[in-house]
Amino acid sequence: MKIAILDMYDGVPNEGMRCIRDLLMQFAEAAQVPLQINEFDVRGQQQVPDLQYDVYISTGGPGSPVDSEGSEWEKAYFRWLNSVLDWNEKPGSRKKHVFLICHSFQVVCRHFQLGTVCRRRSPAFGVFPVHKTKAGETEPVFNGLPEPYFIVDSRNWQVIQPNEAKLTAMGAEVLAIEKERPHVPLERATMAIRFNPYMMGTQFHPEADAPGMRKYLLTPAKKQRIVEEHGREKFDNMLELLTEPDKILLTHNTLLPNFLEEALAYQFSQTRPT
Repeated sequence: MKIAILDMYDGVPNEGMRCIRDLLMQFAEAAQVPLQINEFDVRGQQQVPDLQYDVYISTGGPGSPVDSEGSEWEKAYFRWLNSVLDWNEKPGSRKKHVFLICHSFQVVCRHFQLGTVCRRRSPAFGVFPVHKTKAGETEPVFNGLPEPYFIVDSRNWQVIQPNEAKLTAMGAEVLAIEKERPHVPLERATMAIRFNPYMMGTQFHPEADAPGMRKYLLTPAKKQRIVEEHGREKFDNMLELLTEPDKILLTHNTLLPNFLEEALAYQFSQTRPT
């Protein structure tokens, strides 16, 4: 199976790329399937893949998902995405599977006008529950995840006020929404969308692994920043949630692996003898 990683980190040091690479290696070993993996620096070098791949994973990244509108890298990115969407609409074509993470999810929602993309009142960083919608309850990629399930969130921006008309026209459905906060009079963010049968995305980081996240949080600079911005109680709570097997570990071991299993099952169905 050929997999393209669209690196949206613009050269900024991050844990996301490591998590994705590790997860793909774990999947290859568990599924006993060889993978060809290539990475493309979208924002730094305007690199995008062609149509030879079976699966595309477009990562999170820093900065505003709004200010980049009209940039050269975005033009290249949406030429790639539209080529995949056009390919998948061709009768008899071997479908390509696409997964969008956080920044990629926000940029695509803005591009297709699927909701309002705006800055949050305060940054979301930590381990939080998200809730399945009615569509999310029957979403195969969520199989094995409880209601609610826990995710790693790291963003200054959000997608809110989903445009039902645009979603319906695209054949898309909202799969998950932000936790309810009765004491905060703010709309709950859209946290996951199934855009079409072969493309989905999350506004959180399903690739995040608990050991790597814990190591990252315990670096002196990061620990100091979190304690200063969110308090020691929030920091300690995050570390505790990372140790629980039914929280981040479960989401890491379930969501993206289910997506890859779905893509692999499709590829197998296209190649086996009739």
